[in-house]
Amino acid sequence: MKSQIFSILLISLNILGFAQNPIGMPDIVNYDNNAYSAGTHNWDIQQDRNGVMYFANDEGLLTFDGSRWKIYPLPNKTIVRSIKIGFDHKIYAGGQGDFGFFSPNENGKLIFTSLKDKIPSQHRSFADIWNVQSVGKAIFFRAENNIFKWQNEKITVLETKTKWLYMGMASNTIIAHEKDRGLLKLSGNNWLPLLTGTIPYDFMISSISQFGKDSILVSSFAHGLHTIQNGQITPLKVANYIRNISSAIKVNHNAIAVATQNNGCFLMDTSGKLIYHLAKNSGLQNNAVISSFKDNNNNIWLGLADGISFIANNNAIKHINPAIFDNAAGHTSIIYNNKLVVGLSNGIYSLPLAGEKDISATQNNFTAVPNTDGQAWGMNIVNGKLLLGRHEGAFELSEKGVQPVSTAQGYWNFLAYNQQKDSSPLVLAGNYNGVSVFNYENNKFNVVGNINNFNESARFLLADDKNNIWVSHPYKGVYKIALADLQTKNIKLYTDKKGLPSTFNNHIYQVKNKIVVGTEKGVYEYNVAKDRFEISSYFEPVFGKKYIRYLKEDAKGNIWFIEEKKLGVAQYHGKTYKLLYIPELNGKTLGGFEHIQCVDKNNVFIGAQKGFYHLNYEKYLANEGKQQVRISLVKAFGKSDIGLFSGYFGEVNENIAQKEIPTIKHGWNSFHFEYSSTTNQNKENTFYSCYLKGFDERWSALDKKTEKDYTNLPSGNYTFMVKTQDNLGNESPVATYQFTILPPWYQSIVAYLVYGLIFLGIIYLVYKRQQRKISNQRIAFQKEQEHTKYMHQLEMDKSEKEIIKLKNEKLELEIETKNAELASNTMHLVQKADMMSKIKNELFKLKKELKDDTQAADFNKIIRLLSAEEKSDESWEQFSVHFDKVHVDFIKHLKDKFPTITSNELRLSAYLKMNLSTKEIATLMKISPRGVEIGRYRLRKKLNIPSHVNLFEFFNAV
Repeated sequence: MKSQIFSILLISLNILGFAQNPIGMPDIVNYDNNAYSAGTHNWDIQQDRNGVMYFANDEGLLTFDGSRWKIYPLPNKTIVRSIKIGFDHKIYAGGQGDFGFFSPNENGKLIFTSLKDKIPSQHRSFADIWNVQSVGKAIFFRAENNIFKWQNEKITVLETKTKWLYMGMASNTIIAHEKDRGLLKLSGNNWLPLLTGTIPYDFMISSISQFGKDSILVSSFAHGLHTIQNGQITPLKVANYIRNISSAIKVNHNAIAVATQNNGCFLMDTSGKLIYHLAKNSGLQNNAVISSFKDNNNNIWLGLADGISFIANNNAIKHINPAIFDNAAGHTSIIYNNKLVVGLSNGIYSLPLAGEKDISATQNNFTAVPNTDGQAWGMNIVNGKLLLGRHEGAFELSEKGVQPVSTAQGYWNFLAYNQQKDSSPLVLAGNYNGVSVFNYENNKFNVVGNINNFNESARFLLADDKNNIWVSHPYKGVYKIALADLQTKNIKLYTDKKGLPSTFNNHIYQVKNKIVVGTEKGVYEYNVAKDRFEISSYFEPVFGKKYIRYLKEDAKGNIWFIEEKKLGVAQYHGKTYKLLYIPELNGKTLGGFEHIQCVDKNNVFIGAQKGFYHLNYEKYLANEGKQQVRISLVKAFGKSDIGLFSGYFGEVNENIAQKEIPTIKHGWNSFHFEYSSTTNQNKENTFYSCYLKGFDERWSALDKKTEKDYTNLPSGNYTFMVKTQDNLGNESPVATYQFTILPPWYQSIVAYLVYGLIFLGIIYLVYKRQQRKISNQRIAFQKEQEHTKYMHQLEMDKSEKEIIKLKNEKLELEIETKNAELASNTMHLVQKADMMSKIKNELFKLKKELKDDTQAADFNKIIRLLSAEEKSDESWEQFSVHFDKVHVDFIKHLKDKFPTITSNELRLSAYLKMNLSTKEIATLMKISPRGVEIGRYRLRKKLNIPSHVNLFEFFNAV
């Protein structure tokens, strides 16, 4: 019983294992109570149909979804001793003084429902429930004094007169161990003997499980393992060091996991042969195993007295790092004379092979090769002999031991070299200071000499079909050494000036019969015609511009490579390659001293920082690839957090569509999603991709994040979707969660109705306002029309006045022009008269001087003509006619108005009308200016013109 287990655990025994483990051990992942934040002891283990793990823990029901741990305490805060997932997928749990089941509430959170109140009142007092089992539609809970059967919403009590020591299930039957009657099986509500014989009284059963189709596996604390078939109990062969068995389960058709109270866990075959032993000295947290469980992938979970351990039992990758290695780094490995020989940073070790298909399962011990302590570098088989490259020199390993070939310091590796077809084979040995040459004579290797004129470190060494030697130096470039009779003809250094992307980090290899260099920017190939390196047209479609540090071709044409710190293989498919990465080994290879040994499809050895890793490539590819993913948490964020979903739909992890779609107020429109893969094996291979339907345009890129956030989502219907994919391309079914974000209050139906009413009201107000506006505009328009009409009339009147004014101005201008012409003509006449008068006076003077009468007569004749012309020019009538034409009968009107006016006064008036000056008037009238003034005065007086009135203005008004 588990109480006895616990008491034994408190003794804290730590018995060392005596079994021989295989060289390759499965990875162990340890979770202590700080990792899962719960109690130390883990009493029972279960797994649901979607892969979530459950542990009966000191502090409640502990769950693990592959990424996160959660604890669900019992209401009375007591220890959960036992759990079982029932026919209805509820998690039935037994604690101290209570039992019941966990099932999800409407938000997907596990809630405990106690069944204690269903128990008849006289049986409600009990201590721990040590076992829970499920058969058909009935659930059984074992306390020491009673077994409670829960079926059809009713509890039946199965009593005993002594004690129930154990209860298990096999062959779809409840089996119980009663203290006095031994092993019993339940038929209906009656107990029948399971065995035809009896078992010892102290036969304390620790576990019962299915073994074969018709057989049962039984473990006992003190009596080892037994099988039961047809009522007969038979001991199973177990090594005598396997004692204090706490549980035993069949892992596969040929293996049994046996957990012990104080010596860890043993994996043995059905014949009793040990496969491996896991204990504290081999990576387990502690040796006190309380419970064990085989998960859906045939891996093993151990519930410990302090923690939980996961054993990747079904993994294709095993770690080879026995104690003798002392955690030294693995540099090189080779199969030679049916032995696995490995070189590490602290020496060389060998292991006799036992014919195992998977070498990692070999159970022999590694032994140190004598006299090989210290740094080991490379190993090569040349001429059927194994040469060892060590810091101390070059050595040959034979049945006689290690024989030195060269004691010069530091040899990396060895390469068979035939300079000519009929020549004896030679060996090129790369070392710290160049390349040495060995021959093989008299059954041993001898140093012939060194390649002259070259003293660089030659860890990367090969020869082409033209007997050129190629050496790459990680910090200087690539050298090509041309030889003739082992004498150096020429040495060329290839750097970035010869096509390589850089001088640094160049590693030369021969792959697919090509001389290639792994660089920081892809794989480069030597072009013989151009005598330079260029990006390889063959390998660029495979590796692109990746930083390739290591290349190794296997027998099937696959190319194993290391990209920075990632291990992968370019799988060869005739003409194409497909890249496959091995994420489990990322960062575990030995940087700068990478090593991959491809023995066959079942055995690939990889040098590691601690020992080696063994990869069963065939088993790795055969991985079923069943991926599972679940959404474990959904939260909405706003002013506070709202937990929407805690990981469970309907029944526990029921794989059905979501039944209720929550509607979220717009104030909580930011979301946080958590999800995980429940495939616990090879977690490094698991990548996630998300898609929020209704928001995202496409699935997100694959990454390892197990959570996703969205902020400020608009209102609408959404479906969050997540899936996983491993490095082999296997995808999980899509996990989904639907939700709806309500629009904000200002976008609700009521708000839109209010908006509609407001809109209609606004339209009505606008209509009324428009009516008033149109009415006002009509009135304003009428006023405007009247004003326009009035202004138009004013404009017309103004225009007429302007026209009259312009006509008057035009007339005045014409009058002025005529006046000017009259004045001009008048002045011309005056000047002409004046001129003629002067001529006449001059003629008179000349006439007086003449003595000839004839000439005097001629002069008189001329004078008479001038006098006649002068009289004609003084014709007033001619002037008055022209003047009246210009001034519209001025003279006639003046005569009619003033009949007494004289001819000279009319003439003076006309000249004043023309606005001539006194001097001009005096000249025209042939009087003095004084005479003009007197004439003005007399004219003013006759016409009664006041002195203040201007004569010009007066005559303009006539």
